[in-house]
Amino acid sequence: MALEFAAKIQRIPVYPAADGYAHPGPVTNLASNESPYPPLPAVVEAAQRALGGLNRYPDPTNAALRAKLSGRYGVPAERIAIGNGSCDVLLAAGEALLEPGAELVHAWPSFSVYPHLAAASGSRAVTVALDADDRHDLDAMAAAITAATRLVLVCNPNNPTSTALPLTEIAAFLEHVPPHVCVILDEAYCEFSSLGDPDASIALLARRENLVLLRTFSKVYGLCGLRVGFGLCGSQELRAAFDQVRQPFFCNAVAQAAATEALDHPEEVARRVELTIAERAAVGEALRGMGLAPADSQANFCWFSVGDAADEQRVVAGLAEQGIFVRAGTPLGRPGALRVTFGTREENERFLAAVEPLL
Repeated sequence: MALEFAAKIQRIPVYPAADGYAHPGPVTNLASNESPYPPLPAVVEAAQRALGGLNRYPDPTNAALRAKLSGRYGVPAERIAIGNGSCDVLLAAGEALLEPGAELVHAWPSFSVYPHLAAASGSRAVTVALDADDRHDLDAMAAAITAATRLVLVCNPNNPTSTALPLTEIAAFLEHVPPHVCVILDEAYCEFSSLGDPDASIALLARRENLVLLRTFSKVYGLCGLRVGFGLCGSQELRAAFDQVRQPFFCNAVAQAAATEALDHPEEVARRVELTIAERAAVGEALRGMGLAPADSQANFCWFSVGDAADEQRVVAGLAEQGIFVRAGTPLGRPGALRVTFGTREENERFLAAVEPLL
């Protein structure tokens, strides 16, 4: 007799993980929007100190990290949700808010984990196309909200298209969202945006109990390998609900220690953002010189079309043969597109030299 699985196993899409991990030679990995810069020595030392206590469970309240985040952002610690990466907080929100008969609204293409939420809960996903500039169409998203809507996701800057909207447009959109609907503003890449102060959105929490600002240590802090993210919540009720649906000890001790230390080095974070923005400008100019039209990136990656799905596959394969890994657009919702992370100057020059003859 064959095994019988829950119906949701058929609904949940498989996350399109990047290739390249098994490649035998030197690799230039520009596929996962990681930071090309290693953790600071002080962060590594904090992680190493935590290793001595691995015979004990991690702090289930994440007290030290939440206190440090509270001081950094001015949000009460009891309204800060910690997670095993920001995805953990996101999936917990789906578990806490969605069920059959409920609706989830999000743009598409957007973060490839978003379809998981509706599929896992049995709720209905309402996807809204991006505008002509590959940005969220907030008017259309507001029009898509109904009495059944429980959750709205806005990715700003948007993954995979790299585009962003100014905070004034986000704030105006929130005015049209009824209070029974939770809005998650996914700001995983907000530190790279040049449209304004990345901390400006925090002021929205004071008057929006239904709002969550979702952030991560994986990108600008360079801690992908430890998986730690957080949500700044407009209400303690949201944070408590997110924690309630998850397993105990959802953020490990090493991740908590490293993230807590990382917050003590804002000057280094700012320096690395400057390096990334400089590479963003250089790569964008080079791509335009090849006749391509990358979207207006406000993130640490770029998004552009190389033709149709066959062209996409050929270019991705040609780069992979040279040990250069990027993300194909088809599994991210846009056949014919590529998403390419900005690496070091050497990595970016290697990519540019390899991609031009493949176009």
